[in-house]
Amino acid sequence: LFDAAPAGGTSRRERRQQRTTMNVEHEISLLVEEIRRLGTKNADGQVSVKFGVLFADEKCANLFEALVGTLKAAKRRKIVTYPGELLLQGVHDNVDIMLLQD
Repeated sequence: LFDAAPAGGTSRRERRQQRTTMNVEHEISLLVEEIRRLGTKNADGQVSVKFGVLFADEKCANLFEALVGTLKAAKRRKIVTYPGELLLQGVHDNVDIMLLQD
């Protein structure tokens, strides 16, 4: 009833979903910038960064409310790759996060 779309318009729920999607896309674009800033290129020209480096970086700590969530969203969109599903500070500090799209 309250969430119904007005004639020819979008509902509150649809607008909220659009904002959330835009925020996730924005966070992923920021993540890509930070991986480029902190990472190094391998012989194939791909950029990678250790999870511990990303997690410990002060700028990243201030930018990302949920770094692991942003990483998971980027992995689902095939923008980055890393082994496993979940990265934890300490345990996975030496895991490489590889940037797939440039």
